[in-house]
Amino acid sequence: MDSYLWIAINYFTMLNTLLEQYNVILASGSPRRQQFLKDLNIPHRVQLFDVEEIYSDTLTKEEIPAYLATLKASPFDAILKQNELVITSDTIVWHKDKALGKPKDAKEAFQTLKTLSGSMHEVITSVCVKTVKNATVLTDSTKVYFSNLTDEEIQFYIDTYQPFDKAGSYGIQEWIGYIGVEKIEGSYFNVMGLPIHKLYQHLKSLEGF
Repeated sequence: MDSYLWIAINYFTMLNTLLEQYNVILASGSPRRQQFLKDLNIPHRVQLFDVEEIYSDTLTKEEIPAYLATLKASPFDAILKQNELVITSDTIVWHKDKALGKPKDAKEAFQTLKTLSGSMHEVITSVCVKTVKNATVLTDSTKVYFSNLTDEEIQFYIDTYQPFDKAGSYGIQEWIGYIGVEKIEGSYFNVMGLPIHKLYQHLKSLEGF
């Protein structure tokens, strides 16, 4: 058998083994995260709870998304079944010792991108994988370096793409990523909102997989 064909068959066999054990729930309204699971060939359903995303100001950097991802998984404590697995996630941008989340409006988005212009920031994403037996939090960080952006470029991006659902007020896969990102250090997909390499490795490690 061709080695590449064997690898492909083995890959899908591993995923099928996982899916025989668990029904996967993605507790995220992000179309990007939903697409990631589809691309990993993991059937899932989307189920959300309204969670007030408030955290203590004593938390810093990776502690923030780790706490919020865990918080988003907490409503499932009372309803999660033995054969179910829930995935939650949260992303922040960390810049100048401050967490930047989703902008409230166009003015805040402009101010955020103006601050990120010509500097480096970290995109930190945490994923909580929860079953009835336990919960595991995975965290990844990527450094992103922006070139100097003009006010006109920032305003064009905001008007055209309306990045109000994105931490740091931008999506690296969009126009501003094409023209503004000089380099990154770490996972590109982590910047998009899910460290899929870490998630996949963890799913493979689950008991019975």
